[in-house]
Amino acid sequence: MPPLDASQLPPSTLFFLLATVVKMLAIFTLYMVVVAYTTLAERKVSAWIQDRHGPNRVGPWGLLQVAADGLKNFMKEETMPGDVYKPLFILAPALAFCSAMIAWAVIPFGAPLPTPWGRIDLVVADLPIGFLYVLAITSLGVYGIVLAGWSSNNKYALLGGLRSSAQMISYEIAMGMSTVCVLLVAGNVSLNAIVAQQVATGWNVLILSIAAFIFLVAAFAETNRVPFDLPEAESELIAGYHAEYSGMKFSMFFIAEYANVLTASALFVSLFFGGWDIPFTRWDNAGPATVTKSLLTVAMFGFKTYSCVLFYIWIRWTLPRFRYDQLMSLGWKFMLPLALVYIVIVASAILGLDAAGVARTGWAFKGAMGSINLVLLILLFFVIDRGRLISPASSRIDRERVARIRRATDTRSTLGSGEAH
Repeated sequence: MPPLDASQLPPSTLFFLLATVVKMLAIFTLYMVVVAYTTLAERKVSAWIQDRHGPNRVGPWGLLQVAADGLKNFMKEETMPGDVYKPLFILAPALAFCSAMIAWAVIPFGAPLPTPWGRIDLVVADLPIGFLYVLAITSLGVYGIVLAGWSSNNKYALLGGLRSSAQMISYEIAMGMSTVCVLLVAGNVSLNAIVAQQVATGWNVLILSIAAFIFLVAAFAETNRVPFDLPEAESELIAGYHAEYSGMKFSMFFIAEYANVLTASALFVSLFFGGWDIPFTRWDNAGPATVTKSLLTVAMFGFKTYSCVLFYIWIRWTLPRFRYDQLMSLGWKFMLPLALVYIVIVASAILGLDAAGVARTGWAFKGAMGSINLVLLILLFFVIDRGRLISPASSRIDRERVARIRRATDTRSTLGSGEAH
């Protein structure tokens, strides 16, 4: 038996601690840079969609616009209204941002990296309960928004904070329920194990498409993005929960929004699109770890994640905002019941396949789950929904009643114009 290569063995305790510190610094630095340039990407994409020029004056192609905006926010005067509760007023922006950033600690972003001192897993903390950790930490973000609204001592900010808390808590339940199916298929709550399961059986989006759909919609609501950006509601509540903020504290809420988008995209990719797995090849999963594999898998993970971020941006400049009653109705009357029914169907299918002795890594399991997935997609979108439940423009009024209302309106208009003459 040939001797084991030291680069493939687990590292010593000292080197493990040093590598963890290096990963923390690298992830934090890269995370902040990507979040900052995501703001520029949104402005560029919106300009492209609206057929106009985006930021293009500061630096080549406007790439230094981010630095100019950051410097402007740091130099702006910080106002402190006299009636605010200062400790929580200052803490709220940081709390809204930190929950998104800390969640990255358990998201694997590449294949293991071999070093002369041992193998390093490309994840800051490979917790055995990684997915539960993400749900727990990201749910704390709502406290930053609620505390911002309450501590401002402003009725508009308070209403924005209460509206946001109701929205985020409502869709948090649907998001958690949608991921139960992923845990049932993987048989584990570790994100590394979920990625490994997708390597063996195929990406979950192919066999759990409805769960991916529910997760994506809930993620839009959780991050307060269009069409679920009700908490800001510029036309209704002035500026929402951050009405009393200025300077860098005001900017922190928008930085937190983009940080949440980035984290939600990374989690979506890890749960449904194979994480760092390179599609159509087994090379990145077989054999010993190499530096080339690590670099390419990190690049693939970044490509998948940022593609999802660009999808968020595209949706913002395409869809209108929901009404608040539509938002709550969609979450409680459609998304949550759908997630619960889907859990029962998927659990029953997996239990039946396991009882029949079908291996989860075989083609029989993939084919059975894929067939069930296809049938459920057809039933949901082409039989049950037909553009009426999910569409925000749907109306409960039948066509005949709408026609009667229009005729009555036309009659009143005709009579009014006759009296005027």
